[in-house]
Amino acid sequence: MANVRAESNVPRGQFGFEHVPETDQSFENALEKARTGERLTVADGVELLTTGTDSPGIDIGRKESVLEVADRRREEMVGDPVTFVANLNNNVTTACNTGCLFCNFKNTAQNFEVGAGEHGGFTKTPEESREIVAGARERGIYEVTSVSGLHPGITLDEEHREVLEASDRGDLNYKSPDAYETDPRTYVEHLRAMNLPGIHVHSMTPEEAYHARRGTEWSYEEVFRKLQSAGLASVPGTAAEILVDEVRRVICPGKIDTNEWLESMEAAASVGLDMTATIMYGHVENEMHRVMHLERVRDLQDRTETITEFVPLSFVHQNTPLYERGMVDAGATTHEDELMIAVSRLFLDNIDNIQSSWVKYGDAQGLKMLSCGANDFMGTILSEEITKRAGGEFGEFRSFEEYVEMITAIGRTPAERSTDYRQIRTIDPDDSPFGPELGPCANGSPLLR
Repeated sequence: MANVRAESNVPRGQFGFEHVPETDQSFENALEKARTGERLTVADGVELLTTGTDSPGIDIGRKESVLEVADRRREEMVGDPVTFVANLNNNVTTACNTGCLFCNFKNTAQNFEVGAGEHGGFTKTPEESREIVAGARERGIYEVTSVSGLHPGITLDEEHREVLEASDRGDLNYKSPDAYETDPRTYVEHLRAMNLPGIHVHSMTPEEAYHARRGTEWSYEEVFRKLQSAGLASVPGTAAEILVDEVRRVICPGKIDTNEWLESMEAAASVGLDMTATIMYGHVENEMHRVMHLERVRDLQDRTETITEFVPLSFVHQNTPLYERGMVDAGATTHEDELMIAVSRLFLDNIDNIQSSWVKYGDAQGLKMLSCGANDFMGTILSEEITKRAGGEFGEFRSFEEYVEMITAIGRTPAERSTDYRQIRTIDPDDSPFGPELGPCANGSPLLR
């Protein structure tokens, strides 16, 4: 097997990037450092992710060695349990003018204006969000994840709206809520609506936090304190994509840059908010970009110690502008996916939890990732709109019964967790029926009832 090589979908030389996957390190030295637990350098990570930069393609035998070392590291760091959470996705709006080329979740905000006609998007009122969350809470859900488009009419609060209404600047991506069929209201109102007793609200990406302070001199700390007072409990480290600006200029030129993303995350940590971190890979970037991203996440964790999990997100290419414009032909291969999980485990020596996304990988491959270094298998996500709109083929709901059956089938221990991993409840596969127990209304009953 050592001489069998597989092609990858990583583009080579198409975009004129400064950073390319070339190192002075060897694969063998990098693998030995990973085995002994020595902190890896970027060059080490590139060698492991490419299975050696001395030959094209992925060496299958070397790949299996990396996966083995990563699985052993997972066992050492977090043990046998595979965790998951009882959660709901409640995205507030699809209206967005940012124009990211990897995304098909958003709908151009002009479509939402009065008289614009029919469109496929939505904007929820806080009252609608509260009703959705209240219903899910009664069924046992205790985490709500809310990640939305950057609606030009939404503001942090009423004070922010007054600032924007009085501004004569034309570059603030703001339009009065009166222009829209549905008033998007404010971030504070939406968070208060979702902040029911016992519910952990996981929301406000760095990009949304930037949107919530546009046109002001407010610091990120001030913004996050207001959001925290309204019910924000932790911050999703999405909108990261690839934390290398030469890549961001290609795939999301309208988004904040790497330093702005890091500044926002550090501010969230400074006011006492936990956070996650992500990478969205498999589009125009190369392996050097991927490992540079990991280094920036690891450095952030060294400074803050507040990242509870790292989530590799494999790019779903169908229905996205990158694919439609011929800039990419496909997403990452299965070999690349497995190596991304494994190298994330080995490189991020200060983050305990690595997540496998069944939404991105599907059930079978998602389970395989749990032997490549991952230990968490997402959550029940009663709604999942982002991946579906990009062309994802996998489901929108996962029951506790399915979790227990799948995790037990691969010889691991199923375990329910809280958002922050501070509560973990091992589940006995012989003690059915299976349902959440960690939430305020969770009594072990199945979620679907």
